[in-house]
Amino acid sequence: MNCPRDNAALEVKNYKGIEVDECPTCKGRWLDHHELDDLEDQAFDGPGKGMRMYAKRDSDIACVKCGKAMTTFNYRAYDLPIDFCPDEHGFWLDPGEEKQVLDLMRKRVKDLKRSGSAEVAWDKSVRGGSRSFTDRIKGLFK
Repeated sequence: MNCPRDNAALEVKNYKGIEVDECPTCKGRWLDHHELDDLEDQAFDGPGKGMRMYAKRDSDIACVKCGKAMTTFNYRAYDLPIDFCPDEHGFWLDPGEEKQVLDLMRKRVKDLKRSGSAEVAWDKSVRGGSRSFTDRIKGLFK
């Protein structure tokens, strides 16, 4: 397989326990379809990762496996364009995009935890601490 950016032969590398194909010149990486999930799992330890692809558009590169035109999307609605093969062969990550994927997944974990904490706090304040809703209504008529 050759790099879709500069046509250099891709080399098999190990990145965080994932076997990826890396360009020795531009340092871009090809991840087979399931390997992007494996990369995300390095930072995301919970269920429900959410939708991955937003704002799909034509890409300027071809799939390294089938040669068909790839599609670009904004990764999880962030300003991170990633290219993928519509036939699900894989994803092309330009240099540094693998780190951005991990950073965004870590941010997502923090946001979900903060959201969960806020929901618990809101529920507690609505209930008035340990008193039930019925007890609070009865208290209004005393």
